[in-house]
Amino acid sequence: MRQTRSDRTSRRLSPLAQTLGLSLAAPALLMFGCAGQPGARSGDAGGKLAVAKAADGAAGATAQPPRVDAVQASRIRERAIEILEQSAQSSDPQVRANGVESAMIALTRLIILVETGLRDPNPGVRSVSAMVVGKAKLTNLAEKCRPMLADPVPQVRASAILALAVNKRAVDRTPLADMLLNDPSPWARRHAAFVLGEIGDRSASSLLRAAAHEGDSDLGAEQVRSYQLQIAEALIKLGDADARQAVRAALYPSRPEDLESAALAVQIIGQVKDRDAIDQLVYLSQYKNSAGQMYPAEVRLGIAQALSSMGIKGGAYIADEFKNSPMPALRAQAAFVYGYVGKSQLKTLEAMMADPDPIVRIAAAASVLRVDPR
Repeated sequence: MRQTRSDRTSRRLSPLAQTLGLSLAAPALLMFGCAGQPGARSGDAGGKLAVAKAADGAAGATAQPPRVDAVQASRIRERAIEILEQSAQSSDPQVRANGVESAMIALTRLIILVETGLRDPNPGVRSVSAMVVGKAKLTNLAEKCRPMLADPVPQVRASAILALAVNKRAVDRTPLADMLLNDPSPWARRHAAFVLGEIGDRSASSLLRAAAHEGDSDLGAEQVRSYQLQIAEALIKLGDADARQAVRAALYPSRPEDLESAALAVQIIGQVKDRDAIDQLVYLSQYKNSAGQMYPAEVRLGIAQALSSMGIKGGAYIADEFKNSPMPALRAQAAFVYGYVGKSQLKTLEAMMADPDPIVRIAAAASVLRVDPR
């Protein structure tokens, strides 16, 4: 199978960094021969879920994960903290950005990463840092984002607006509307939509709906799909239940070039906890096309992470398939999945924190803190 144009990097970025699309490239997706919607039915998916759970249980019966006592768990957690602290010293902005976002899991120990990231020379890192200030409601850092309202990069300005608005600081939000509709960068438009959803002001719903129809005329077809999905995610966060259907529809790509949209749709479903889509995700995790190909690894791992984040733990076997992949992007994504599975994966994550790739190490460290947050 050949690779799409997105395969420009062997690294996996955080969801925030993917949304920003600055100097940080998007993750890879392998080509998949699509044959239209598989025609998932709720009953079929329920059966697949039962099979997945049974398989997961059977695997556990023959190969139980090593037990980790409290002392071992504490040692593993301290190593995870150390890895994330070291990320701030990396020369790679992807490493620094992922380290900052991971700090949100253990802010009492790692808030310095966020504060340092606000001054980072890379706009992607600055924007992720401001996003964390908003998402984590770091009131004491909010005013440090105000100078970023004059940043030359639109995504950084949008993130600064979020940081100030969510922390109840006075800030003009109108630049988001112009960015959403008129910015020449499709990534800036997507990020503006994301920020509007995160701010949570329902009065933005009409603007977002208008943008879905009026603000995409000068974008390519692939960017239009991603833009509209980002708008749908924002509308869901603002209480528009109908927007969920648009996201679910993107799960069924009819052409290989639609796979990036499918991967984004999976991520969104996990982010907004769309439990009505669980059956569809379970079905697609096992679906094979007429040539016997399953969905690409990126999509299947995304499905496993989305399901695990909603309490469906049977997807660990998908992570097991790719934890030793030659592609660091897939190893990192597998590590993220383990973080939602639970403490049974601590020893696996400990081993992955020794991976030669720093993005994999950060993914594993973040997952350790997720399963053992304290």
